[in-house]
Amino acid sequence: MVIAILSWGLAGCATPAAQRLPRQGTEIMVCGQLYDIGAPVVLWTDPGGYDAYRVERRFVPWDEAGWGARHGQPPEPARYGLRHGKNAAERYSSAELERVRGGGWDLESLRRSVDQFVLHYDAAGTSRTCFRVLHDLRGLSVHFMIDLDGTIYQTLDVKERAWHATISNDRSIGVEIAGIGAYPPGSESSPLKHWYAIDASGRTRITIPDRLGDGGIRTPGFVGYPATSGPVTGTINGSRVEMWDFTPEQYRSLVHLSAALCSLFPAINPDYPRGPDGRVLDRALTAEQWGSFRGILGHWHVQENKIDPGPAMRWEYLIREVRARMGRHGRERPGLIPSRFR
Repeated sequence: MVIAILSWGLAGCATPAAQRLPRQGTEIMVCGQLYDIGAPVVLWTDPGGYDAYRVERRFVPWDEAGWGARHGQPPEPARYGLRHGKNAAERYSSAELERVRGGGWDLESLRRSVDQFVLHYDAAGTSRTCFRVLHDLRGLSVHFMIDLDGTIYQTLDVKERAWHATISNDRSIGVEIAGIGAYPPGSESSPLKHWYAIDASGRTRITIPDRLGDGGIRTPGFVGYPATSGPVTGTINGSRVEMWDFTPEQYRSLVHLSAALCSLFPAINPDYPRGPDGRVLDRALTAEQWGSFRGILGHWHVQENKIDPGPAMRWEYLIREVRARMGRHGRERPGLIPSRFR
């Protein structure tokens, strides 16, 4: 017996009491678990990440970051909440509610709540500015941001109810794609002329204004080019607007993120709201249509006063690539019938 105990003790000494498990940098977090999506991801826990769980302001001097009475803000300025909020008790049993309100979401429970993925452009130009505006200035939040170089920033676990799309917050996951936005053609106040210029090769490139420095772009020396040559014009919710397309790096990351979310949450169909002609619906869904739609949609489909992610979004390309990626990984769902709305 003494020999056995001694042998166990010697063997135990060879195993560290705590062993760090490396993260690859391509994983998102869902209910506290990591899922590899094959695209660059910076979590809120990583160096250089954006943490929407913290309540102090991020982009002001530390001695001004706290929330006190002098700011005229509520005492608990959380920028996220429990999915279904006041109605949570109607969707979950008492035991389930007690568990999830303490943070104990599991994927199976969350799947019962999430069936939409809402796309936004941030109208800020870069993810760093986007987070500053959402977090420091507006008291809002979003689960993911995709920067110009394709870096995905996750600011919250998707179990949280982020504040990004009004009525869809309870049932959706949101992403802000870096881009300065869409504006009426020929508008004198449009910032597009300050964000895009023609380079020596004759191509239009993104030019981050000097006041933003490097914009916080993670890839050193990155130069971004729109995926489509020339500005794209379209009518959304009755407004005629133009914008430049997102970068190929952003589309690649959006495809990977969308495919992962559609696989993790089977209620999110890899499709978008379509009009009678099969193309993307260019207006907000009616209350009935919104209630029945499960899939990937734009902010403009949720609210009549929104136009993001704008006319340049390549919906058909996105969905084709998402379905192809899901098929390659054995999670394609055949027989999907597109939703068409008149």
